[in-house]
Amino acid sequence: MMFSVVPMMWRAVRPSKVVDMPAVVNSFWMRKGYEGLTFFGQILTPSEETANLFKVSPAMKNHEMIHLRQAQSCGDSWLRFYILYIWYWLRALPANRQMKHGAYLLNPFEMEAYRHMNNLNYLTNNEANEWRKFAKMKLRDRLAIYRGNVPITSL
Repeated sequence: MMFSVVPMMWRAVRPSKVVDMPAVVNSFWMRKGYEGLTFFGQILTPSEETANLFKVSPAMKNHEMIHLRQAQSCGDSWLRFYILYIWYWLRALPANRQMKHGAYLLNPFEMEAYRHMNNLNYLTNNEANEWRKFAKMKLRDRLAIYRGNVPITSL
């Protein structure tokens, strides 16, 4: 189970060539409390039950499809997307002292995906580049936006 993700990496195509991402069960790589993880054009889920949720919940699927579009905006490269994702996660680690899962929730990629996951038309009208605006902000400003202390209409 641990190494079952290696074939996914080797068979992965550029993000621009991915049309739809299937939900695949991989309980080893999924942390408790997380429902899905975009991984080289597939959505890893902890259980078959959760995988089925991606078929019936358009918002959950849209969240992961936003990550696909973000990877496309990173030079159409999974590697660049994951390097940037980890970089922004590491830079937001100090937020974990102020809120649970702060590094994850204040990651610019996640901020955009959570902000627009219920807008099912977002990807038809947008290239998913809003993460770049969040990335330019200081961590305290992203925290204020997350907590709702700052209006996000200026984005």
